[in-house]
Amino acid sequence: MASGFALVARFELRDKAAADAFDALAEQMLTGVKNHEPGALAYIVHTVLDEPMTRVFYELYEDRAAFDRHQEQPHVQHFLTEAEQHISALHVTFLHSGAGKWPTV
Repeated sequence: MASGFALVARFELRDKAAADAFDALAEQMLTGVKNHEPGALAYIVHTVLDEPMTRVFYELYEDRAAFDRHQEQPHVQHFLTEAEQHISALHVTFLHSGAGKWPTV
C-alpha cells in the first residue's frame, strides 16, 4: 500500500449557516464516495475542536488515478460547485506516504 495517494483539505467556513449547509453537502458527497468509489480507501470528514467553522477532510486513495476518478465524479463536482459559496478559505496538502498502518483491502 505504500504507493497510496493521500491529501488533507482544510476548509474555513464563513459562518454557522454556511457550516450547516457545507455539512449537508459533505454528507451527500460522502454517500457518493461510499457507494461509487472503491479506489477511495479512506474519506473522513473531521470537525475541529475549538474551531467550529473549520472542517478537515482526510482522503486516502489506492493511487493517483483513483484520486483523478474521484475528482470527475458527479457527486464531487456538485459538492465543489455548491460548497464554494460557504468557504472563506481552503488549504489542500498532498501527502507522500511513509511508514504506518495501512488499511487492508
